[in-house]
Amino acid sequence: MKRGAKIYAKLSGIGMSSDAHNAVQPLSEGAEQAMKAALDDAKLTSSDVDYINAHGSGTLQNDKTESQAINTVFSEAISAPFVSSTKSIHGHMLGAGAVVEVIASILAIQNQTVPPTTNFTQLDPLCSINLVSNQPVQAKIKRILSNSFAFGGLNVSLIFETI
Repeated sequence: MKRGAKIYAKLSGIGMSSDAHNAVQPLSEGAEQAMKAALDDAKLTSSDVDYINAHGSGTLQNDKTESQAINTVFSEAISAPFVSSTKSIHGHMLGAGAVVEVIASILAIQNQTVPPTTNFTQLDPLCSINLVSNQPVQAKIKRILSNSFAFGGLNVSLIFETI
C-alpha cells in the first residue's frame, strides 16, 4: 500500500490438516478440517464463501471425498457456493498447482466470473455440489476458498476476499 501497488485480494484465512491415512486415498475428514480451520481463521461462516476452487483432480476417490467434505462444511450455508476445478483448464502441476489455482481464484474475484470445470460430461451422483461446468458464470464474488490437497493427506485451504 505504501508503494501504491494494486491490491488484488486479501488473504484472510488459512487452514491446514494432515490426515496421513493413505498416500493416494484421501479421507473427507482431512479436507473438512482444513476448510473449517480456514473459515475459523478468517472469522467467517460457510455462508460467507461465494466460490470454491476445488482441488478437483478428476479422480474418482479425490472428487468423491472432496465433494463430501464440501457438503459437510457448507451444509448450513444460506446458499451453496459455486464450485469448479481450474485443473481441467491448466492441468495438475503438482507443487505449482496451488499457486495457479490461487491466481485463477483471485481473477475470479477481480472479474466477478466463476471459471468452469471444462470438458465436463456427466455428473457423478456421489459428487452433488453446485458445480460450474463448461461455461463461466457471472456472479458477485466477495470471498473464495481455494483447496489444495496433496498426496499423503496434506491439506490446505486458503480464503481470499476483496479489499
